[in-house]
Amino acid sequence: MQIPIEKIQEASLEIMRRAAIEIPADYKNGIQELQKKETGKLPRFVINAMVDNWEAADQDRRPMCADTGLPRYYVKVGNNASIENGFVAVERALRHATAEGTVTIPLRPNRVHPLWRTDHNNNVGINAPEVEWSFEPDVDWIDITTVHKGGLFGTDYRMLFPGDGIDGIKRFVLDTLIAFGKRGLACQPAIVGIGLGGSKDTCMQLGKQAACLRTVGDRNPDPKVAELELELMKLGNSIGMGAMGFVGSGMVVDCHIECGYTHTGGMPISIHTFCLSSRRATARIHPSGEVEYRTDPQWFTPYLRRETVEW
Repeated sequence: MQIPIEKIQEASLEIMRRAAIEIPADYKNGIQELQKKETGKLPRFVINAMVDNWEAADQDRRPMCADTGLPRYYVKVGNNASIENGFVAVERALRHATAEGTVTIPLRPNRVHPLWRTDHNNNVGINAPEVEWSFEPDVDWIDITTVHKGGLFGTDYRMLFPGDGIDGIKRFVLDTLIAFGKRGLACQPAIVGIGLGGSKDTCMQLGKQAACLRTVGDRNPDPKVAELELELMKLGNSIGMGAMGFVGSGMVVDCHIECGYTHTGGMPISIHTFCLSSRRATARIHPSGEVEYRTDPQWFTPYLRRETVEW
């Protein structure tokens, strides 16, 4: 059976709505745990106001933040999946869902041409929205995840070297988080994603995926990487900043690291902070037309993290 393209477009529009309005439970729980430990009066006030805002948005079925970010998609295709009209139709459905969602949810039309500032008022344009693809063996469904992430700040990159080691990673992360907080370049407390290794473009992709496609409390399957995630989260919460950069103790809800094999002479690293309004939603569409919705993208499967060829 082929997966109906109509169901893909309907599900894509629905996850756009859910991502814009509903806070994922894992993130909300993480914020509530951080709130219990927050020492700063102003950060506590900010978090209380944000929680009230989330509840009002859910009741009114309106977007939780005036800046609805830049909608993007992550598509995981089962190897046994057959899709009506093929993958071009999937991409077209995602663009149509973005345009329709911008009008009906509504989302703020944030996409413009970088030079001419042309605005189609629908968040669709050249290379927009972004669509990233991955694959999964032995299944016949398609997973579509939308992430609405702010597109201006909260991201940085540096080429470290093997000699910098773990201490160099810690220094870069701390320096960057301090700069984000002091200059208002992040919307914290946030999930911090770190890409480690790969080429420069892969490093940036891995960091953004680590921030946006893993849930609070999820740990990397490599025990040493998982240990570093927890250490960096603790360090990030020790720099004296809380919500929105005010003096406090809670800047990082969680820290996720994703690795890619890199050139032997380098150790590139990227850092990405998700928004305080952590916006993501996933739909799994089956050949029968059944759709399952969830907030855990389940992007980083063992297949995606495989180390080498199958000998």
